[in-house]
Amino acid sequence: MEWILPFALVVPLLLVAAVAASGRRASADHQARRLAAVERKLDLVMGHLGIREPEPDAPGAVLRELLAGRKIQAIKLYREATGVGLKEAKDAVELLARQRGLG
Repeated sequence: MEWILPFALVVPLLLVAAVAASGRRASADHQARRLAAVERKLDLVMGHLGIREPEPDAPGAVLRELLAGRKIQAIKLYREATGVGLKEAKDAVELLARQRGLG
């Protein structure tokens, strides 16, 4: 019987923590879906208007790595050459790949 009080205190705390965590996850998922929808719409508008994203400046070594299928190495070289962060380098290399039909 002495386990009832600690149990009665711990269970509600765990439930509150679980509800809070699921609420944050749902909010992040919702924001990600909305952002993806906005990006799709923007791509459609840009395509309709004939606007292309400007090609990032990339050293030849980055392009060679990308053409050889070594995307991670291309991202590393892009970071070294430009000093940008990982996300910016990844986005730039992926843009280069898309513009050259490399997927």
